[in-house]
Amino acid sequence: MSNVSIDSIMLSKMFLAGAKNLDSKKEWINELNVFPVPDGDTGTNMTMTIMSAAKEVATLNSDDMVTLCKSISGGSLRGARGNSGVILSQLLRGFTKVVKESEEIDTKILAAASEKAVETAYKAVMKPKEGTILTVAKGISTKARELADAGETDIDTFLKEIIAYGNSVLEKTPDMLPVLKQAGVVDSGGQGLMVVLEGAYDLYSGKDVNIDVMESTVTPGVSKVDSYKESLTSEDIKYGYCTEFIILLEKSFNIKQELDFKSYLESIGDSIVVVADDEIVKVHVHTNDPGMAIQKALMYGSLSNMKIDNMRLEHRENLVRHNAKGELEIIEGVEISSVYKQPQKEEEPAMEHKEDAFIAISVGEGMDEIFKSLGVDMVISGGQTMNPSTEDILNAIEKMNADNVFILPNNKNIILAANQARDLTTDKNAVVIPTKTIPQGIAALIGYVPGSEVSVNEASMTEAIGNIKSGEVTYAVRDTTIDDKEIKSGDYMGIGDGKILAVGAKLENVVLDMIDGMVDDSTELISLYYGEDIDEAKAQSLSKKIQKRHKNCEIELQYGGQPIYYYIVSAE
Repeated sequence: MSNVSIDSIMLSKMFLAGAKNLDSKKEWINELNVFPVPDGDTGTNMTMTIMSAAKEVATLNSDDMVTLCKSISGGSLRGARGNSGVILSQLLRGFTKVVKESEEIDTKILAAASEKAVETAYKAVMKPKEGTILTVAKGISTKARELADAGETDIDTFLKEIIAYGNSVLEKTPDMLPVLKQAGVVDSGGQGLMVVLEGAYDLYSGKDVNIDVMESTVTPGVSKVDSYKESLTSEDIKYGYCTEFIILLEKSFNIKQELDFKSYLESIGDSIVVVADDEIVKVHVHTNDPGMAIQKALMYGSLSNMKIDNMRLEHRENLVRHNAKGELEIIEGVEISSVYKQPQKEEEPAMEHKEDAFIAISVGEGMDEIFKSLGVDMVISGGQTMNPSTEDILNAIEKMNADNVFILPNNKNIILAANQARDLTTDKNAVVIPTKTIPQGIAALIGYVPGSEVSVNEASMTEAIGNIKSGEVTYAVRDTTIDDKEIKSGDYMGIGDGKILAVGAKLENVVLDMIDGMVDDSTELISLYYGEDIDEAKAQSLSKKIQKRHKNCEIELQYGGQPIYYYIVSAE
């Protein structure tokens, strides 16, 4: 192993090791969330982001640096979830822009790539805040440049020193963000970044590291084909043909076209892998009609390395074994004919063309119905408990038969992913209304004026979200102190617009106290959305108590059905 450079094979292994290390420590990173809520998701979001790229890298047969960098950049970009995940994807995107130009990476290239990574990530965030993952990344970049300019050429020494410096910057994040200091934690996104780098260095330094990213417990992905087949039962085989081929590109195949092709494959099958570089696209899909996948692929170029396996037939053969006399024996109780039954897939009706369409991220069946009643064309399940990826939002935009598509993230941790999806959309005018809460999303829809210009509606909807105060009630998962409020594990917490408004041992009292902190003399309407763990009778009883406290306000009670958050409240 060279001590002055890294080739594409080593970089690939280091990237997989970093992703695997993050996967193994995601729950610990989740627990670093400033607010001690049960949905801390930084570790999960960063892991799902990097795993989206890692699973593409793991399927590569090429040792070409450009191909590797495209898989890292494109995979993380599409899989990005949450603010931390989007920032991580932008760091990787910037890093690979520099690295892909060289077959061997030395310390000078690593320094330049680190600088480009930071520049790209900062540009993606409208109002960068210090004391976050961005600060840690910038510290690493600064140290990398210092070492390279000082003439350090040994990769091992270089990596050890930038990791040590990155950890020292991470330890200082509580001094930059008072809320971190009060909660007694370092920045979770910065910690996630350091975990990735530490995992990568462990592999480089020769430690025995597991880099099988297919074992990730975060999200289902494409497992190795052989192990997939071995675990099948008759009921599992929804799509019967394992189809693989390589497209030798003869036409443009940019990120948008790659996403369109992948979306098409998802409509006819599952277990999909699409890995593209400038000249070829490697494809894997399980489908009931390989010809449809092949015909679509031929639109982009000629095909090679074609391989189609009948998984139902293979499964049938696996059910037959030789007995002690060498005669074929059917395993008792298995109906072979059932292997050939193919499920009928219902096709979604085509959406009629319209000028404006709406996509909203929501959580809870009640909330979903509210959004649909207000004219939302597609609801993406996600919200606070599971942030959708950039690709999830892109796929939703693709399905909209409209000139303009308004996207309502309804969560501050989804806005960056929505912006990233908007920037990748080329055939429609995608508009992100920066709604940070469900009530803001509802207000934005009410602020929409049919027939008005897009710019007018964007301004009107954005103005509407500024007239809403939002609050939500959940429980604490650890002891801490925030906003000068001492919180014990198991306490109920009322969180309003990024602050702890109320804490206590009784749920009703916390809701009432939180609303008291939200209401002022101008408040006319209080909306109360009760979650899946609250029965209607209790919600109605609480609604009456709110009315007694705020006689001049109209109280509106609705079923939200959201998990984890007992109540979501808006005041306007």
